[in-house]
Amino acid sequence: MRLNALLLGLVLAGAPAAAQQQVTLPCAEGSTRFGVIGDSGTGGREQYEVARMLDAARQQCAFDFVIMLGDNLYGRERPSDYEEKFERPYKPLLDAGISFHASLGNHDDPTQVNYELFNMGGERYYTFTKGPVQLFALDSTYMDPVQLEWLANELAKSNARWKIAFFHHPLYSSGQRHGSEIDLRELVEPLFIQHGVDVVFAGHEHFYERVHPQNGIHYFTSGAAAKLRRGNLRRNSPLTAAGFDRDRSFMVIEVSDDELHFHSISRKGETVDSGVIPRPEDHTPSAPTTR
Repeated sequence: MRLNALLLGLVLAGAPAAAQQQVTLPCAEGSTRFGVIGDSGTGGREQYEVARMLDAARQQCAFDFVIMLGDNLYGRERPSDYEEKFERPYKPLLDAGISFHASLGNHDDPTQVNYELFNMGGERYYTFTKGPVQLFALDSTYMDPVQLEWLANELAKSNARWKIAFFHHPLYSSGQRHGSEIDLRELVEPLFIQHGVDVVFAGHEHFYERVHPQNGIHYFTSGAAAKLRRGNLRRNSPLTAAGFDRDRSFMVIEVSDDELHFHSISRKGETVDSGVIPRPEDHTPSAPTTR
């Protein structure tokens, strides 16, 4: 316990000042805002530093919840590990009433679905709505027919202005270590296209990547909230609209009825990528405007 407290003190003392970070979201009244972290559960120094930057972003432009893209806990999953790898690094956010909504990664024990602070309701896959956004959390490690049927039914009956899916394994990726999950893509992407999913977030690859829209859908990989696979992005990949594999990172998102703003931020508070995705009336997403 004393060692963990010392680690936290060192992180807070050595992390970049929050004033160095400038969140580019509009922070408009009535919009829906949330954070995005993936592959976060190491309990290491870098996780604490990213967590501090995530809270600094919240202080600049308040958000209500955070989605987790899997690999929420690496290694052991004892009660003390939940504390070290989740509760302690994100304590300022939890104390501020921010809710976390997890999806399972390949390093996660499925019993995580019962952990109250992950808000999974005991299920490997689930959906919830915030403002004009309906989010669909999937278990991409075990995409069985039952889950696919559930997904098809939930998407079909959704009348949300924005439909966003999040899970662990990216359908499109320029990563040299893993790359695109083509088998998974063949299962779920037809449903995404059929039912008008707008945006998909995934982790697994330990870097940030925004993929050029595929079949009208915007794909983001944000799997570097604690781990990093430096230099792993394939250079000159035709998939990559923007990428960052030099440091840890996270995202903040703001959604109104007509626009989705995204901002990817590094562990040091630097802007990695930002832009806005307009939401056309015919529910056919268009290419984002970047800045």
